Amino acid sequence: MANPILVELTRGRWVESRHRGAVAITDASGRLVWSAGEVDRPVFARSALKMLQALPLVETGAAEAFGVSPKDLALACASHGGEPFHIEAVAAWLARIGCVEGDLACGAHAPANEAAARALLLAGGKPSRLHNNCSGKHAGFLTVARHLGVDTRGYEQPDHPVQRLALAAIAEMSGLDPAAMPVGVDGCTAPAAATPLRGLATAMARIADPSGLSPARASAARRLYAAVRANPLYVAGTGRACTALIEAANGAASVKTGAEGAYVAVLGELGLGVALKIDDGAGRASETVITAILAALGVVDRGHPAIAALVDAKVVDTTGRVVGARRPSAWLTSELRQVAAI
Repeated sequence: MANPILVELTRGRWVESRHRGAVAITDASGRLVWSAGEVDRPVFARSALKMLQALPLVETGAAEAFGVSPKDLALACASHGGEPFHIEAVAAWLARIGCVEGDLACGAHAPANEAAARALLLAGGKPSRLHNNCSGKHAGFLTVARHLGVDTRGYEQPDHPVQRLALAAIAEMSGLDPAAMPVGVDGCTAPAAATPLRGLATAMARIADPSGLSPARASAARRLYAAVRANPLYVAGTGRACTALIEAANGAASVKTGAEGAYVAVLGELGLGVALKIDDGAGRASETVITAILAALGVVDRGHPAIAALVDAKVVDTTGRVVGARRPSAWLTSELRQVAAI
């Protein structure tokens, strides 16, 4: 069966585009609290997995050994915009572990932040690997390699000790068999694991409520969750949805987007995890769905300007006139009444 329509884009009185997808909300035991669509089919959540990939950075003792700060931990979980403060922080982190930009396996790309990209261009600069939105995650991988005393070359390969730890953390937190978990290659060259949304939501719930985890993993989960909530600008950046949502939640949640329409949320006060995937990979739709769910759960205020701009986004013409909207579908709006009762 097709996944339900979760988001509609209107133009005037007519629906112009529709986005289907699936959502899972679970508790730390894996109990499905609410769902929409197919939640047991493995999907690539891409960068939405970063907090799970960062668990070995803390639980191996690497973060403690190299003085990794809360802002650094947030960068390890980030898809940052390449703003100057992001670049400076990653560069300083690499220097502290005896590495340089060239040690990063991720490729170079222009800053995702438009102002930063424009400033770099006007200054005659060129994008570097530091500007890669995943450079913080890769700095974390290098830190683990340094701490383990293994070769930093090839750290992005799935059979490298660092990636074996990261993939095991993803599988264990999601309740999966590591040997059966599909693994591809992400855009940043690191392994991309595929997990069912039910399992991914469970992993997020276990960060929200780590009481069932081993002491080392529970401590790592708490430390990463705290770092992300305390440093939302380092998770994404100026004007980005993840930063706006974490700020609006006022410590009650963390969120993380992933390429191709994935999103996750850790809801610490509720002890729940959320994972979603938009079928056609539209990031605009995933932002609307995660925001609508957080608003229904009372984690963010739908009347907050930044939240309203995500959940009921205006469609404008080139003069700025409002000509339509991006909004939760009628089906999802009805279902959110059940979500509000959780």
